[in-house]
Amino acid sequence: MEYVALLRGINVGGKNKVVMSELRKQIAAEGYGNARTYINSGNLVFEADSPRDEVAQTVESVLEGHYPFPIRLALLSGREYLAELSGLPEWWHGDAARRDALFYTRGLDRAHVRERIEAMPLGDEAVHFGENAVFWGKFNEAEFLKTAYHKHLLREDFYRQVTIRSGATVERIASMLSRD
Repeated sequence: MEYVALLRGINVGGKNKVVMSELRKQIAAEGYGNARTYINSGNLVFEADSPRDEVAQTVESVLEGHYPFPIRLALLSGREYLAELSGLPEWWHGDAARRDALFYTRGLDRAHVRERIEAMPLGDEAVHFGENAVFWGKFNEAEFLKTAYHKHLLREDFYRQVTIRSGATVERIASMLSRD
């Protein structure tokens, strides 16, 4: 089975450095196959025959064993990842100026995230709550600084527990997955 691992807060501004080629080798050393990465922001796709919780614990152990800083992890099966994308609203595929997916990391209280986001005064933007992520579209680039995404999200207590990917990165990861 294919898995998508999304690491939070690595390789940002020269901090929390994780070399993707080393990460692929570390994952392969655990017996996971066909490990591949996309860009330098912690996007990893690989194959494993174990259940998701077991794979997540193994990946977390690898991260803890190799890096002196905490790394939060979102782990989805390839099928879960593709299912999320197949259920997106039309605006996600339209002319949004910016699109981001906020993936829930392990242990995050998803109901709390939803409650907090639903309480935000949305500007020229739309939000879709998926099973494993919140999909957020901003429609007018000139109004971006007035959006709840810009004005409120960073201040939320859960912000350091989601890992954010641009719409283009979300789609690129999907293209790395097999479609069977």
